Amino acid sequence: MTTVEEQVKSVFKKVLDISPSEIKPNEKLDASLGIDSTELVEISVGIKKELGVALADSELKKSHTFNEIVKIVESKKN
Repeated sequence: MTTVEEQVKSVFKKVLDISPSEIKPNEKLDASLGIDSTELVEISVGIKKELGVALADSELKKSHTFNEIVKIVESKKN
């Protein structure tokens, strides 16, 4: 069974065209990956398509690390 973390990594990989090893779980997304607001929207759409979880804009703006996004998705899936 695929974990939520692996599924979210897959979305990041598709949207940002990066390898999963480039994702630093506890580093700020804008600093470590150079993610801008448009890419955050694309990630949100990807998460909704892949995992069936809708993330509000306010949740994404508050989420500054990969792990924070994973925790939000996990809480909404339960």
